[in-house]
Amino acid sequence: MSLFEAAPGLAGDDAPRPLAERMRPDSLDGYVGQEHILGAGKPLRVQIEKDRLTSLILWGPPGVGKTTLASLVARHTRCAFIPFSAVLSGIKEIKEVMAQAERNRRQGMRTVLFVDEIHRFNKAQQDAFLPYVERGDIILIGATTENPSFEVISALLSRSKVYALRALTTEETVTLLQRALPVVGVTCTDELLEQIAVYASGDARTAYNILEIAAAAAGEDGVVPTSAVEDAVERKMLLYDKGGEEHYNLVSALHKSVRSSDPDAVLYWLARMLESGEDRMYIARRLVRMAVEDIGLADPRAVEQAIACMKTVHFLGVPEGDQALAQVAIYLAVAPKSDAAYRALNAARELVRSRPAEPVPMQLRNASTKAMKQWGYGSGYQHAHQNQAGLTGMECLPESLAGTRFYEPSTRGTEARIKERLEEIRRWVAEQRASSSPSSKR
Repeated sequence: MSLFEAAPGLAGDDAPRPLAERMRPDSLDGYVGQEHILGAGKPLRVQIEKDRLTSLILWGPPGVGKTTLASLVARHTRCAFIPFSAVLSGIKEIKEVMAQAERNRRQGMRTVLFVDEIHRFNKAQQDAFLPYVERGDIILIGATTENPSFEVISALLSRSKVYALRALTTEETVTLLQRALPVVGVTCTDELLEQIAVYASGDARTAYNILEIAAAAAGEDGVVPTSAVEDAVERKMLLYDKGGEEHYNLVSALHKSVRSSDPDAVLYWLARMLESGEDRMYIARRLVRMAVEDIGLADPRAVEQAIACMKTVHFLGVPEGDQALAQVAIYLAVAPKSDAAYRALNAARELVRSRPAEPVPMQLRNASTKAMKQWGYGSGYQHAHQNQAGLTGMECLPESLAGTRFYEPSTRGTEARIKERLEEIRRWVAEQRASSSPSSKR
């Protein structure tokens, strides 16, 4: 479903305006994105339909429809709509607009004051809105791409409802572009529209701008060629489908290149994914999986690096976070590899699935009541910290599974030391059990 829908008659007189402006809807029914707040029964939809509007803060990335939503809210609730830019205005302009809003109130009309990029106002400028919000002269709708908790003063936040808007999905953006094709008078393949959508990364305005530029280079047949889109984005459009085979092909290539310790191939496949517009957090999650699945205890720091990368990507965004992805991908590629822990868990789970559930041995049960202690709970338990070696010869597996081994560490990286330590533990335990067995005391 789309975020914008062409209003009747906009393709003629308004043609000189940017395509994104011409494609704005004229009713809430044409605004189909942001279902988590505007769907049936959702909070903002209820507020609007019942005309119980309060001041709002719309928080979300660029090009997701914050300005459009604000104007539709004003239209639906029959309020005067005054757009206001924090970039171009100061205290003087605020007072002039407020005077207009007060005149509207005296005439029985409510005013929606839409402040774009409200986070750019300093504290004094934001304070200037407070008396007008409190008196009801205005319904303030602020738009911001920054976290309101840090960028909007607490007094305004306490008087406003914050709604988080999400980036458009690829499917939503493609629908937008399909609806825009008749407005610009061209045709375009679905595959090319999807490439535009992937490049736009959830920003409808960017997608519209690319289509409008590419449409100007369409041939006499009105078909937009791939080369026109490539020129519009100033790069080659790579074959990529976030939900299709090529998506999984590239992910597989990246993962297997890491597993094969080939950093050059890793960088190539990573670059392919980045240039195709892949979700950066998806790549970061895959790197975490590689650290756990293919490196494991051969380098325990690998997963720490991958988690740090994921946080860095989230914090920095695009394009700065891309370097963190490259850095960690190289780290994982050159790290020693081991899937011993991965295989160990799979073996344990397979055994659990294939056999009846064994009772927990009495020595491992907690005797939380006197009766349970009398029944033998905790009997035979050995506390490792009370032994000088910090070990015990106590069996921790069910009797029928005694001696079963799931984890066999490799000899690579840190796991080589783990292997040495584990062998030392197992020898010590075997000696303790042998010395305490009835046969050894005869």
